[in-house]
Amino acid sequence: MSPAELPLRDIHLPEPVGWWPPAPGWWGLLALVLAGAAAWAWLAWRRRTRVRRAALAELRRIERDYAADGDVARLARDLSTLMRRAAITAEERRRVAGLTGEEWLAWLDGGLSGRPFSQGPGRCLADAPYCPDPEERVVDAMALLGLCRARLRHLEAGE
Repeated sequence: MSPAELPLRDIHLPEPVGWWPPAPGWWGLLALVLAGAAAWAWLAWRRRTRVRRAALAELRRIERDYAADGDVARLARDLSTLMRRAAITAEERRRVAGLTGEEWLAWLDGGLSGRPFSQGPGRCLADAPYCPDPEERVVDAMALLGLCRARLRHLEAGE
């Protein structure tokens, strides 16, 4: 038999493999990525909530100390320290640790209506802890405590 007489058909390639539905391994990888993202988000939320709760507890202690002794210098010093510690713990250290003066007050203003730290009762946090005689400074203690409480509550939502 001659090759021309053979009952052969032309070569037919199979259809290309589609991208959908993905193989089971891809579904597993997607599940791992989503579980990792959810765990990361939950841990970040929990850390921020823990920082906020601890900072507000410390603020209540500072408020009790001020009610007991009425020492404005100590109040300003303690609030300045608390706000700095809370900021460094809640945010990236390199973003807030080096802020001083107007930059620090502007960061504290973030997320609050108006500019209560830069132009309001919170302004004393920039220099009152370092004044030789802080009793000379006019500090509205109750407004300052309320302002710090509002800013600490804002830490949970982030900057």
